[in-house]
Amino acid sequence: VTGTDHYFLSDGLYVPADQLENPKPLNLHVVLINPTEASNSEEENDKVASAKRLKLNTEDTANAAATSSSVAPGDQDNKFSSVKNKEVQHSSALNRAKVLPECSASSSPRNNECPVREVAKDICQILQNGDAFVLDIDLDFFSVKNPFKEMYTKTEYELLQELYNFKKPHSNATEEDLLDCVENRVHQLEDLEAAFADFCDNDDEETLQKWASYPGLKPLVQLVHSLKSRMESPDYEMVHQAGLTCDYVELPHHISTEEEIEGLLQSIRVLLKSMPKPTLVTIARSSLDDYCPSEQVDVIQEKVLSLLGFVYGTLDVHLDYSSNSSSL
Repeated sequence: VTGTDHYFLSDGLYVPADQLENPKPLNLHVVLINPTEASNSEEENDKVASAKRLKLNTEDTANAAATSSSVAPGDQDNKFSSVKNKEVQHSSALNRAKVLPECSASSSPRNNECPVREVAKDICQILQNGDAFVLDIDLDFFSVKNPFKEMYTKTEYELLQELYNFKKPHSNATEEDLLDCVENRVHQLEDLEAAFADFCDNDDEETLQKWASYPGLKPLVQLVHSLKSRMESPDYEMVHQAGLTCDYVELPHHISTEEEIEGLLQSIRVLLKSMPKPTLVTIARSSLDDYCPSEQVDVIQEKVLSLLGFVYGTLDVHLDYSSNSSSL
């Protein structure tokens, strides 16, 4: 991509436009949605919606009436939505993205309803009249955790941050500077990937010291020693995956209270009621990777389906994940 945001640079994805083949323009709009306090009328609507709440079992799914709105919950990595309804809890707006008006926090959460409606107006302008679109909802929008903080100690996590740290280019970097930045980043990640792949076969002291002699990889010694002191056989592939998230900002981590979840649902209610009906709704549970807390994901999913039923009517629900495991 030609975007120069740190998000793309840290993944080694930046290239100049003249190096792209068959390039396509992509407009990315980023907006922050804050919780909205439920009004009395909305509380009455909740009573109506709860009466329509779908039971998440196979029999009810099989008997669901087909309508123009389909909902397909599941753990999906490849998203194809035109409008993605996902909160980025610790992100910066992309440099080259158009940022829609933000729903700013105020002294009264209920006041946020107007900004949400304004956001909906902007989104409707983006969605040209008659255009079909897919609405994708990630359940970790409502509650999210960083699973790696539970897997590794504070010291181990800090060592991963040191190893995988992304050195940002200066603000007035030239194209040559950006290319050098990406090249250095790619080499850094390739060395780390090779090191942990080597440890999967042999993590003895000789192998460890060999890799620790590489520029920037000295913290490997303390990290591997710590892992081996706690685990008989560390999962080095998982360690590398955890490290890849430690570039320049931590993964979001905010396990929401029930009140916070309800507030976010109210905001989404206001947003969806102001938008055209999507052709398809997809839901990613984000539970396989533990980003949505396992103890909350089923409750959140039920509430989201109830909300969609209230806004769009009867739903044709396909639980794609349930054929593999009921606990996903």
